[in-house]
Amino acid sequence: MLPELVAHRGWTRRYVENTVTALQAALAVGAPYVELDVQLSRDGVPFLFHDRDLERICGVSGPLHERSADDLDALRASEPERFGTQFQSEPLARLATLPPLLEAHPGSRAFVELKRASIEVFGPEAVLDAVLPILESVRERCCLISFDHAILTLARARGGWSVGPVLDEWAQLESPELIALAPEFVFCNLWRLPDEDPIRIPSGILAVYEVDDPALARALGARGVGLVETFAVGEMLAALEAPGGPE
Repeated sequence: MLPELVAHRGWTRRYVENTVTALQAALAVGAPYVELDVQLSRDGVPFLFHDRDLERICGVSGPLHERSADDLDALRASEPERFGTQFQSEPLARLATLPPLLEAHPGSRAFVELKRASIEVFGPEAVLDAVLPILESVRERCCLISFDHAILTLARARGGWSVGPVLDEWAQLESPELIALAPEFVFCNLWRLPDEDPIRIPSGILAVYEVDDPALARALGARGVGLVETFAVGEMLAALEAPGGPE
């Protein structure tokens, strides 16, 4: 009944999110899954990035999609307000860095979130055209996730990719679109879960975010949650695996 852990944007408690350093650290400490966010540069190159604005992570204003890949390569993902100068040499990561990371850690898997910010600007076809060829060599170890469920339906039609809708509301599980999709995973915010016990979904494995409390993770597992996303993957692994850990 103990859920498996998903390193939310890597080991985010200790490192800048969505960077190679954060993902590598999560995999090295034993995370079975990593989750990361993807947006396209102005010229269609996929980068790992969550926010709609570059300010928090890179200290410059404006959305990622307004800059070329070369311009983005020159930026640094240092999250200065949280880490000061500790990561001042950390580059923005391209999606192309993911396959080698997975290949270096056999058995690990990745959830690749296709962000609405890019889908709105470039359209779902263009986003998939940019992302899928990069992931092809590790496609059996990747699952595409998104709040935009239409792009997941399209990905399924373009070669049967594993998919996981992220829910805005629990009631979306009853929509004809998601019933037809029959996803392998379903992602839901902790505060949008139903009161029912156990929690049941029509298909797939339920993943819940954001969870940094080992006792809560165990309680969710007892209710039927298969995965929990956490910013503190190293700390959570240590607490859950320790003898006599939280019940």
